[in-house]
Amino acid sequence: MAKTALAVVLALGFSVQTVAAQQVEIIRDTEIERLLKSYEDPILVTANIDPVTVKMYIVSDPEINAAAMQSPLASETEDILVNTGTFLQLSSPNQIIGILAHETGHIAGGHLIRDADAMQKASIPMLIGMAVGIIAMAKGAGEGGMGAIMLGQQAAESEFLSFSRAQEATADQMGQKYLLKLHLSGRGMLSVFEKFANDEAMSAYYNTPFVSDHPADRERIALLTREVDASPYKDVPDSPESIHKFHMVQAKLAGYLARPDAVMQRYPMSDQSEEAHYARAMAYFRQPDLKKALEETNILIKMEPKNPYFYEILGQIYVNTAQPAKGVAPYQKAVDLLPDAPLIRIDLAAAELAIDKSPLVNQALANLKIALQQENNNGFGWYEMAQAYSLLGNEPMANLSTAELNYNGGNMREAGRFATMAAHGLPKGSADWQRANDIMAVIGPQQPGRR
Repeated sequence: MAKTALAVVLALGFSVQTVAAQQVEIIRDTEIERLLKSYEDPILVTANIDPVTVKMYIVSDPEINAAAMQSPLASETEDILVNTGTFLQLSSPNQIIGILAHETGHIAGGHLIRDADAMQKASIPMLIGMAVGIIAMAKGAGEGGMGAIMLGQQAAESEFLSFSRAQEATADQMGQKYLLKLHLSGRGMLSVFEKFANDEAMSAYYNTPFVSDHPADRERIALLTREVDASPYKDVPDSPESIHKFHMVQAKLAGYLARPDAVMQRYPMSDQSEEAHYARAMAYFRQPDLKKALEETNILIKMEPKNPYFYEILGQIYVNTAQPAKGVAPYQKAVDLLPDAPLIRIDLAAAELAIDKSPLVNQALANLKIALQQENNNGFGWYEMAQAYSLLGNEPMANLSTAELNYNGGNMREAGRFATMAAHGLPKGSADWQRANDIMAVIGPQQPGRR
């Protein structure tokens, strides 16, 4: 399914072409990322792939699409990117699981590695999380959680990779094998490809990202149908819990991305379901209508008092309406409920720093250290870390944090400059001094003024 070659993150789409000055939005959200990982990790294990090496990303794009690509990050081998439209247009978890099984087939089949020409074009060090800090600086502290990351010209000039029909059929078969081993139905994958086979047949000019990158001729569909029908698990349904989580993510994305009037039409006030309250809370938050957003969010908390994502939204509402002092407590509650969620912990730290009181600055610094151990390439976290050290008067560590921010953002010249300043002020031989020198050593000749 990948319309995205090995560089840009805009899903599956058009024919192979160079895309210049293309803006691509990546949405970071702990709840959605974890749902995707819950779908994908068992598939990866079944395919003998270490889940730690594969990162899931959410692309803000209304088309149904997903992409497997070689990661530009040293800590990851491959990335899988899923369009928001995949959640909003499909109707069941099994369909998304089927798409992910197909993408895993591409990874396990070596289709990404074999395309050496595409790999040579993957020259985008600012891809994905690496650009988040620079953008977060411009957006402000309150939008770290579910803010979109914009990839500009430097990161977006690339060619898309179109997999051959043979590779697509192979990925189908491997994906079905994984689903069989997991005792899951293959009907979700089949239904998605049947839809696009029908669309493709309707018009020779039909050109959606999914269709272009995943040609679904009738022979391929026939083979896939035989494989699905042969499975003893073909009629295994999604669990009620799985369906509920899927609907909650659908509602969250709809509330965040759709026009408020469209949200209210899809989730009218007469709908008192949990997902409807979630969608309306997000929509009111975006308007912004503080009173109604708080009403809907507090209803959610009463319905599910141990859901960390509801407290996260409550904290975000307060911070984004310039009330960080009220945002700290709900963010702290979210962190207490989900301590291994770096995005939420960074937002808590940002709220603490926005209050600008010394005890809270130290708390923020402690939270940032934990978060950056969990997600070291989070540029927004490094930006907030620099702010914390600056507020505490520790300029060498502020400079080192700024060096990390620029290093992860691909701005090597600035990374070298701040690493040099940090090294001059840090105790020689200390771990932080060594890290500053490591950055300078990696940058090498690009570093200005190096002695």
